[in-house]
Amino acid sequence: MNSALRAATRLAPRAARSSAFASSKVFTPAPVRVFSTQHTQHNDELGSVDHGYTDERVDKVAEPDRRAFSYLMLSSVRFAYASFARVMVVKFVSSMSATADVLAMASAEFDIGEIKEGTTITVKWRGKPVFIRHRTPEEIATEAAVPMSHLRDQEADDERTHKPQWLIVLGICTHLGCVPINNAGDYHGWFCPCHGSHYDISGRIRKGPAPLNLEIPPYKFLEDTKILIG
Repeated sequence: MNSALRAATRLAPRAARSSAFASSKVFTPAPVRVFSTQHTQHNDELGSVDHGYTDERVDKVAEPDRRAFSYLMLSSVRFAYASFARVMVVKFVSSMSATADVLAMASAEFDIGEIKEGTTITVKWRGKPVFIRHRTPEEIATEAAVPMSHLRDQEADDERTHKPQWLIVLGICTHLGCVPINNAGDYHGWFCPCHGSHYDISGRIRKGPAPLNLEIPPYKFLEDTKILIG
C-alpha cells in the first residue's frame, strides 16, 4: 500500500507537466496578407535621377529643324563613307593593272627583211625564244604534202602560217620545255637533244616523246617584212 502511494506521488507531477504542455499547443492561424488595390508609385514618380532619355530626346513635332539637321548629318557621313570606299576600290584595281614597262614587254616588233631563205633566226619575246624561219618554195611544198595520218598532232601546214614563206613558232619543246636545235633532226627542222624529239620545218612533232607541235605565238604582219608578236 505504501509503495502504491509513493508511485502515485511520483507520477502526479509528470502528468501535470504533460497536460500543461499539451494545453500550450493551441493552433494559431497564419497571418493574413492584405493586398491593396491602391495605385503604387513608379520610379519616375518617386524622383529618378536619370533624366538622360527625356533631356536628349528630340521632339519631332516641336523641333523639326533639329530633326532635319540630324538627317543631314547622317546622310553626309554615309556619302563620305561611300566616296572613301569607292576611292579605295579604284586605287586597288589600278594597282593590279599592268604598268607601262610590262605592257611594252607584252608585244615586240621585229624586222624580218634581212632573213635569207632557208635560214632561221631566234628572237626573244616575253623571255621566251621565238624561231622565225624564212622557208624556201621546196620546203613549203614538202610540208604541204605530208599526210595527216603521219602526224601525231594533226595540223595542216597552211593552218600554222599567215604567209607560207614565214614560219614563226615558240622555241620551246612541248615535252619538258627544252630549247630545240635549229636545222637539225631527221626532218631538217628542229631537234631536242634532251629526249630526242624531232620537228619538221612546219614545227610539227614527227618523232620522239613530245606530244604536241611547237606553239604558234600570236602575231601579225605590220608590213611585208615587219611583224608584231603579242
